[in-house]
Amino acid sequence: MTEGAAAFLAPPPGRALAANVVAFARLLRRAGLPVGPSETLAAARALSLIDIGQKAEVRAALRAVMVHRHEHAEIFDTAFAIFWRDPEASRHAAAMALLEGMKPEEKPRAGSRRMAEAMAGDRPPPPPKEPEEPPPLQDASLTVSALEKLQTMDFEAMSAAELAMARAEIRKLHLPLDERPTRRMRLGTRGSRIDLRATLRRSRRTGGEIISLVRARRITRPPPLVAICDISGSMARYAQVLLHFLHAVTNDRDRVSCFLFGTRLTNITRQLKHRDAEVAFEMVAKLVPDWSGGTRIGEALEKFNKLWSRRVLGQGAVVLLITDGLDRDGAAGLAEATERLQQSCRRLIWLNPLLRYSGFQPKSQGIRAMLPHVHEFRPVHSLASLQQLVAALSERSSGRTR
Repeated sequence: MTEGAAAFLAPPPGRALAANVVAFARLLRRAGLPVGPSETLAAARALSLIDIGQKAEVRAALRAVMVHRHEHAEIFDTAFAIFWRDPEASRHAAAMALLEGMKPEEKPRAGSRRMAEAMAGDRPPPPPKEPEEPPPLQDASLTVSALEKLQTMDFEAMSAAELAMARAEIRKLHLPLDERPTRRMRLGTRGSRIDLRATLRRSRRTGGEIISLVRARRITRPPPLVAICDISGSMARYAQVLLHFLHAVTNDRDRVSCFLFGTRLTNITRQLKHRDAEVAFEMVAKLVPDWSGGTRIGEALEKFNKLWSRRVLGQGAVVLLITDGLDRDGAAGLAEATERLQQSCRRLIWLNPLLRYSGFQPKSQGIRAMLPHVHEFRPVHSLASLQQLVAALSERSSGRTR
């Protein structure tokens, strides 16, 4: 028997460690990670093959067998740091420590909020305090519902439950792009043009005598929609939510093309056409190798212009460029690539989540290079911003919006 086989057939870890692995898997499931019995058994076996005295090796082994998607890595790291410090104590105290240890003005990150909810899952809610005096009557006419509050909430600050509600609302969005006339004609009695060829063909029925004129009108249809989305580290959280929007749009209409880019450009149009969102995102995760990495906007746009612009930008296409404009290459060739993209489409809309800040200023080199060459510059950080985008796409564009 080889040394590797002997190590694989080694006895499983002790009961205490196995119980902790099972409890850790339950915590990850409550946080939203797809961790089942197979991942739990693989985690127990992985711990028997390494030195459990090395924390880095333990974290790497568990992460290798329990994390299957890029966006789950941060939640796993937060759960590992909390649980394996003191599993029993953290079961009751970590949820409050995560939130109380932050500064008052700092918003909790999405991964921290999910872990706080997951750690507090087994803890019963505190009993309500009996009021010493009757509460004062309040006028509820100006109160804000949970859905209205969700409309303006930043995607990055949402908890797991709020993200689920936001995705459900995104799936309800309908994108009726304004119809544009095409070169094709259709015969009709109320057409604006006379079709001489069709008129002569019809005259054969009456011995060559023209009794009536055949008219034709132009066919109108929505223009193609092309989405180019940034999935670098600074855009990863927004890209995860916006992929639900792109999936809904792709399955709602024809002639939609979707591309992702970080350090390279990837066409995911075929994968997003799958009706099941989870299956579509699993296919995208296997196809895209550079999620949450660096950003090379100029190189990605240049590749799109060379390989895809003539294929997908015909008939007055509308392009959604989703990025924060932070380029690791210092905006090399970015202005030229953006200008060529603008000239190849009818409408280039730049969606930037940094516009959620009221004091936003275009200070980075990438933003200054791209801004003069776009038709519209809009925020994309909340449900309200997506609804405004849908309304803007349904109207005829008359000029630039900044």
